[in-house]
Amino acid sequence: MKTTSAILTTDALTIGYPMAGKPALVVAGPADLKLFRGELICLLGPNGSGKSTLVRTLSGIQPALSGNINIGKKIISSIHPLETAKQVSIVLTDKVEVGNLSAYSLVALGRYPYTGWFGRLSKLDEEKVRWAMEVTDTVIYAKRFVNTLSDGERQKVMLARALAQDTSLIILDEPTAHLDLPNRVELFGLLRRLARQTQKAILLSTHELDLALQAADKLWLMHPSRPLQTGVPEDLVLNGAFEATFQKEGFYFDRTTGTFKMRNLGNKTIRLVGEGTAVFWTQRALEREGFTVTQEGETSACVEVRQVSSRD
Repeated sequence: MKTTSAILTTDALTIGYPMAGKPALVVAGPADLKLFRGELICLLGPNGSGKSTLVRTLSGIQPALSGNINIGKKIISSIHPLETAKQVSIVLTDKVEVGNLSAYSLVALGRYPYTGWFGRLSKLDEEKVRWAMEVTDTVIYAKRFVNTLSDGERQKVMLARALAQDTSLIILDEPTAHLDLPNRVELFGLLRRLARQTQKAILLSTHELDLALQAADKLWLMHPSRPLQTGVPEDLVLNGAFEATFQKEGFYFDRTTGTFKMRNLGNKTIRLVGEGTAVFWTQRALEREGFTVTQEGETSACVEVRQVSSRD
């Protein structure tokens, strides 16, 4: 991963909303952030923590309350919007309603910063569009109308549009919001590969905590009452920052498995003995029935899981 120079940096960035006749509503900050080439960064936080506000501010859609956002060596507020569109592409969570526009035409709209008012595609533009659709496996949708695509298919087409825009930074706001689990997993894998293969920086806000822990090079953690924290997933898990960001009554974060678990309200303890996949699912079943499962110590009851061959 190349980290010699940052694509985007912030200096004492404070985000929020100005209020007429009142002090501004500060959502987060001040924060010093950096985005490097080849990185997949996941922005995580509970609802209301300001993830969408940060995404919109970093992309230049919403002005910052204070501080600077730098694209390369230029402050984003001083750059013409058309020039910004050559540096940063964004995919928002809102479903795109584009009538009878074909998927190819939608992806081609990503070339608007380069085509001028008439939108005429050059040979280079067409090559960028084809490449974007090839790497996202959306070529098969090229002639289909966007309103006939499933949510997962449409989201991949929107990612292709952002890639066709050929920016060094891609920002996505809740890209998995309308997707089922297989499509969410597929999209995370695709984004990780694209960050590596294209050396673009990719920042996405998401509620997919388990997938973010697996796929992200770095996490940005937002909480309404805490400073924004950044770091590699393992550091933020081990120092307790990840768990503290999402701490609530009724569940806890298990650092040994990297998953959130419901708190067991029962007082029954059982020992589980065995190896393999069946042990994991047996433990799940026992915990669902109110047992606290342990692998050591003396208990009044014990469950042993054995591997039985097909010949037995």
